Amino acid sequence: MNKTSFLLFLVFFFTLSTSLLAQVMVSGTVNDESDEPLVGANILLKPSNQFGVTDRSGNFQIDEVNSGEYIIVVSYLGLKTSTETITVGTENISLTFSLEKDLLNLQNVVVTGNFDPRVQLESSTAVTTLSSKDLKKVFSRGTADVLQAIPGTFTDPSAGEVFTKVYSRGISASAEDDLGWYYVSLQEDGLPVSLVQHSYYTPELFHRLDLTTDKVEGIRGGSAAITALNAPGGIYNFISKGISNDFAGEVQVQGGLQGESNPFYRADLVFSGPLRNNWFYSAGGHYRRDEGARNTDFTFSKGGQAKFNLTKVNDKGYFKFYGKILDDFTNRWTGVAATNWNDPQAAFGQDFNTTSLLMPAFSANIPDGRRLSEGAINNFDPSQGVHAQDRAFGVDLLQSLGNGWSVRNNLKFSNKRANWQTSISNNFVGLDDFLVSALSRDFATLFGGDFSAFGNLVFRDAQTGNEIAQINNFGALGIFQGDPPSFDYLTDGRLPNDAIMGTATWLKDNTAKEWMNQLTFRKKSENHDFNFGLAGGFSNSEMFTQGSFAYVTYEPNPRMLRVTVENPGAPVLELSDENGVSNYGGLFYINSRAKVSQIAAFANDRWKIAEKFHLDLGLRYETINHDGSNDRFAPFAQDGGVDGDATTIYDNGVLAPTGEQDEFDYNYSYLSHSIGLNYKFQEDAALFARFTGGNKAPELSYYYNNFSNVPVNQKGEVQKINQFEMGLKWNLSNFSFTTTAFWSQLRNIGVGSFEFDGATSTVFYTPIQLNSSRTIGLEWESAYALTTDLRLTFNGALQNPIATDWTIYDAAGSVDTADDSIVDYSDNVLPFNPKVMFNLGTEYQKGNFDAFLRWQFMGEREGNIANAFQLPSYNIFNGGLGYSINKNLSANLIVTNLFNSAGLANFFGANSFGANANGVTSDFIQNNPDASFVVVPVLPRGSLLKLSYTF
Repeated sequence: MNKTSFLLFLVFFFTLSTSLLAQVMVSGTVNDESDEPLVGANILLKPSNQFGVTDRSGNFQIDEVNSGEYIIVVSYLGLKTSTETITVGTENISLTFSLEKDLLNLQNVVVTGNFDPRVQLESSTAVTTLSSKDLKKVFSRGTADVLQAIPGTFTDPSAGEVFTKVYSRGISASAEDDLGWYYVSLQEDGLPVSLVQHSYYTPELFHRLDLTTDKVEGIRGGSAAITALNAPGGIYNFISKGISNDFAGEVQVQGGLQGESNPFYRADLVFSGPLRNNWFYSAGGHYRRDEGARNTDFTFSKGGQAKFNLTKVNDKGYFKFYGKILDDFTNRWTGVAATNWNDPQAAFGQDFNTTSLLMPAFSANIPDGRRLSEGAINNFDPSQGVHAQDRAFGVDLLQSLGNGWSVRNNLKFSNKRANWQTSISNNFVGLDDFLVSALSRDFATLFGGDFSAFGNLVFRDAQTGNEIAQINNFGALGIFQGDPPSFDYLTDGRLPNDAIMGTATWLKDNTAKEWMNQLTFRKKSENHDFNFGLAGGFSNSEMFTQGSFAYVTYEPNPRMLRVTVENPGAPVLELSDENGVSNYGGLFYINSRAKVSQIAAFANDRWKIAEKFHLDLGLRYETINHDGSNDRFAPFAQDGGVDGDATTIYDNGVLAPTGEQDEFDYNYSYLSHSIGLNYKFQEDAALFARFTGGNKAPELSYYYNNFSNVPVNQKGEVQKINQFEMGLKWNLSNFSFTTTAFWSQLRNIGVGSFEFDGATSTVFYTPIQLNSSRTIGLEWESAYALTTDLRLTFNGALQNPIATDWTIYDAAGSVDTADDSIVDYSDNVLPFNPKVMFNLGTEYQKGNFDAFLRWQFMGEREGNIANAFQLPSYNIFNGGLGYSINKNLSANLIVTNLFNSAGLANFFGANSFGANANGVTSDFIQNNPDASFVVVPVLPRGSLLKLSYTF
């Protein structure tokens, strides 16, 4: 071959190889129907997984695209996703997209409840998406408050940001007030916020909503059983903002009033942009100060969080490092007294909208029962509430491996602490009740014949030192001789309502170090989308609980009481310390620890049977191990108590460990399965159905609460959950709706009650009963655009929740089992599940002005399994106005509970110390028609002004 031929060959080879391996740029513009540029629209190239994001001018750019055929997917929440096939050759490509309105986001890609990203219309589950625009129209007083907008989801946010309940479709029986997220998974970016739950330790403690959240995806039941760790009841996934090609962000300041003009202040910030070499960053967070929706003498909530992520994009995927630092104080609202069983009205001068009945702020040093020999103390200040801290860091990796294969690994480590310092219970205790004196010390002294805590009691205001009242309460002991209890005032002073509050200091110190990971391999072929992998989580958890009695006035704005016994001819005895705290560490003591491991293997195939017909088949095998121990405890035995002073009897009953421990080490293994169908019979309409057999393993509360000072002699029961759903999704140009009929069955529900034995001052849990329930219902979600400016929305659920087999252990108010019985409530209505709930709203937007009004209706709910008391239905109206001052600056006014509804969200039973909801039967109401009881009202009106500046 001569030189000329050789050079021609090289030129030909180079030209051929360049054409085969050409790398070009794909760019373009994305607008809405009004030709306004869309900022933050996502552009994805399949199958390479290369992606871009539009800038402030609606432009995008994807570099280094190899030659070949691609599907380009353009999505923007609230608008229909656009899909187009393109062929990449040797020249750059420029495209223009105009996206139409998508009223229910049915054309947007969802990731929650699916192993592969999927257009919502093509998903075989009931999924709801809340966009960042939706989230900005909420006066958020907690995570549960936000989720009220998701149809079929029952939320009880009446306690505030924490101590809330969230569940769906009647899967609710073990979702107690202090464990309200029992069946569902609260997630951030696809991983649980917390791996474990137990009393006063639930995931919303470590979650706050702010501008760093881009959207929320929620599914009820269904595929949650095979896509989440031990959470078959649903997934609520808060997804963070992604990358930006240009530096951009938003600053938001908020100020408002709640209740009786209690102020609220908050500042949010989020910003993002590019770095060098295809690195991108996003960061933000918030800080707030909230005086509370009801009246207290301390700041109810304060603190905030910071979040960030760093993302490296390559032509086959991405690598992301992310983190969160949360440091936050909040509290929770307790119940309010009411009378009139048929039409509850606030009692004892209290008010459903403003009364809190929380102890006022003070600072006490209470001996730490775990380390009495060291002189250790626990500082207690009820103004702290719960101090939640979370340090979470993770790595998320997605890479295409070629030939239809890809891998994703999401790993997170977190170090959590929740330190509770608040009050528990706030019941009426009349001055003629022997508990007024008896709760101040170890009951063994009383039943041993020591009545020194009775007689002439002097009550002083703990803050001012001024005397309020003197009584003689020897008559309270008459109950033990069959006489009516009594007391006498010795001076003109009176205590409000002739009572004190039955309350206790509630100190809980909970820590957990957690590691969780989900590894997913995906193989996509012409007719199959197969996903398989492993999910795991490990938690090292410790929990300490200590409770002391406290003397507090029973009135709307409680005061601490310093109490002494001043009997003639006897030394003065101090029933309380100078703060009003009594019976140091003598009411509650739990010191436990556990190591929890959860490992799951899963596989799912989405099989394309025909062009518009897909079948989902999924399996998940999960094994959970709980390995831990509980301390045995007993009253500290020393004459004169901890300080050795016989006259300070408030420290005579401190509970301390005996040195013995009750260990537990149990495994729970089970197989969950799910099969789903999706038939897209039109381009914008689809039918779907799914059947799932799921499982729920016990949480740590099973060991901590049910085995106090006794051996953990048996493992808990795995609850069995069967669910079927069938629905229709339809997306028209001006009307969109989804409707889902469902059937759910829950079996092996372990039910035990918290009881108080007044005769021995013993707190105990009754033996567990295994029960079952069934719920049939219909959910819907719809949106109708009356004009281009006016839209109506309507979503909700109709359901029939039944306790098919249900028994309650009746301890007859004492720890003695001789008079115990089992009561059968089978076929009663399942409590706290409304038969009707819905949200009806209207939204208007014209030019720079927008407005909305929403009506939330909550139907009547049974207050307990006996169906003896019904929580009435209630209505809440929320509204708002917004105005864009210029391109960057906007203002919004939001009002929640516009008409200050006094609806009742929860029921705690009779207004007596240690009572619970199930203690109220029809016979009890008939025999006590004028008795007071405890309810939890919805939060009162709040108004909020937001100023937002985007850049």
